[in-house]
Order: sequence, then C-alpha cells, then structure tokens
Amino acid sequence: MAGFDSANVINGHYGSIYHEGSWMTNFNKASAKVDIQKAELKLSGDRWVRHKVLSLKGTGSISGYKVTSELIQFNAPVANNRNKSVRTELIYKLDDPEALGMERIRLMNVMFDSINLADWEAGKEVSEEWPFTFEGFELLDPIEE
Repeated sequence: MAGFDSANVINGHYGSIYHEGSWMTNFNKASAKVDIQKAELKLSGDRWVRHKVLSLKGTGSISGYKVTSELIQFNAPVANNRNKSVRTELIYKLDDPEALGMERIRLMNVMFDSINLADWEAGKEVSEEWPFTFEGFELLDPIEE
C-alpha cells in the first residue's frame, strides 16, 4: 500500500477522557457513536430506495477502574429526586506521539443511563462501566494529513 506509514496508526494507549475539565485517569476505554435514523422513500418509476434523515441518536460509554465515587456523586441528584436531569460534557482525546496529530471530540448534553453503586468480587480489581446518551458533538481537533 503506497503512502501508508504504520507509525501513523493511532494506539489507544494514548487515549484520555475529560469530565468537567478534569482528566479521568482511572478510565481506560471509551466509545461514542451517532446513529442516523432514516426513513425509506420509494418512488414510482425508480428502483432505487431513497432515504431521508429523520433523527440522530448519540450513545457511548466509558469504563475503567473504580477509584473514586465521583460519578455516583455527580448523578446522585437524579436518584434523590432533587433534579429532573443531570447533564454534563465529556471530551475524548487521542494523542499518540507517532500519529499525524491529536484528535479531541467534545460530547454535549451527556446523560448517564444508570448509576453504578456496587459491582465487585473478592480477589479482583473493581472496574465500572458508565453507558450514556449525548445530544451533539464537536470535533475540536481533527487529525489531518
């Protein structure tokens, strides 16, 4: 493959997650995607099924090692009926020094799907996963060749 440099492949080891501006050092896995929900349009005299975008749905998750109760505390107002909803933002960053550049993506209006109170087993390190939805994103720093 001409022009391909394997050093430019980004290693997830250099990924980081920021919540409320603070690096969440204990989290080591992140995902986010936007599902595009479409309607099929069938026109007479045309074999092609056309599509119209109706809505967008953002989902994702973060996971890593249990170190603090930060996210439980952040989400507690929802569980204690003190607030209708708690929204925040997350920033995902990939910054492999061998790659072509750094990428940062801001996820807006993040709402966690559940509050992880306890999930542990004797003799094993405690990990946790926080699935969420989001409403909008911004590509802060794109990777460009």
